[in-house]
Amino acid sequence: MKSQTIFLRLGATAISVLVLAGCASSGKDPSADWPADKLYSEARSEISAANYEKAVPLLERLEGRAAGSVLAQQAQLEKAYAQYRDGERAQAIATLDRFMMLHPTSPAMDYALYLKGIINFNDNLGLFAWLSRRDLSERDQKAAKESFESFKQLVERFPDSKYAPDAHQRMVYIVNSLAAYEVHVARYYYSRGAYVAAINRAQLALQDYKDAPALPEALEILERSYDALGMTELRDDTRRIMAASFPEGQSPQASAGSRSSWWRFWD
Repeated sequence: MKSQTIFLRLGATAISVLVLAGCASSGKDPSADWPADKLYSEARSEISAANYEKAVPLLERLEGRAAGSVLAQQAQLEKAYAQYRDGERAQAIATLDRFMMLHPTSPAMDYALYLKGIINFNDNLGLFAWLSRRDLSERDQKAAKESFESFKQLVERFPDSKYAPDAHQRMVYIVNSLAAYEVHVARYYYSRGAYVAAINRAQLALQDYKDAPALPEALEILERSYDALGMTELRDDTRRIMAASFPEGQSPQASAGSRSSWWRFWD
C-alpha cells in the first residue's frame, strides 16, 4: 500500500512537470505580432532606459519586419548603437560593417562611419593607460588605427556632415596619442640602456606622425641615444634638426609638457 502511494505521488509530480513545461513551451512572445512602428517605439524606450540588451532583439525583429525600407536601415543602426552600449563592441562593429555593405548609398552612411570610429576610439583608450601607470608593455594599436580610418573616410566623403568636426578632432587626438605612445616606449628603452631600440622607436614616431606634440622629445631621445652609442655625426645632425625645428629657446621638454592638454580632452 505504501509503495502504491509513493508511485501515485511520483506520477502526480511528473504530470505537473509536464503540464508546466507545456505551458512554458506554448508561451508566446508578445512582440511577435507588434506592427513595425510599435517595435521601433518599444526599442527606443528600452534604449532610453539603458536596457540595451532588451532593445537588440526588438530591433532585430523590426529589421526583418521592415526589410527593404528606410526603417530597416534605422533598425540596423540603432541595433549597432545598443550593442555598443551593452558592451558588445565586436557585434556592434559587425552590424555596422553589414549595414555599410548592404547600403553603400544610404544617407545615414556618415553616422555609420562615425559610430564605427567611436566604438574603436573608446575601445582603444586603454592603449594610452601608460600615461597613468607604470605598465610598459606594448599594446595593440589596431583599434586606434581603425578608428582613425573610419573618421578619415567620414571627413573625406562627407565634409559637410554634422559629425565631421568632431571626427576631425578625434583624428588629431589619435595621431598625437600614437606618437606619444611611441615616444614613451622610446623613453623606456633609453632609460634601460637599450639605445638602438630607443632610436628605432623615436624614428618611427618622427616618420609616421608629423607635427605631433611628442615629436620634440623623440628628437631629444634620438640625439641622446646617438651620443650614448658614440655616433657623433648622427648626434650632431639631430642637434641641427632640433635647433632648426625649435628655434629661440623652444625646448623639447616644454613642447612635451603640453601633452596633457590634448590627451585628456576625451578622458
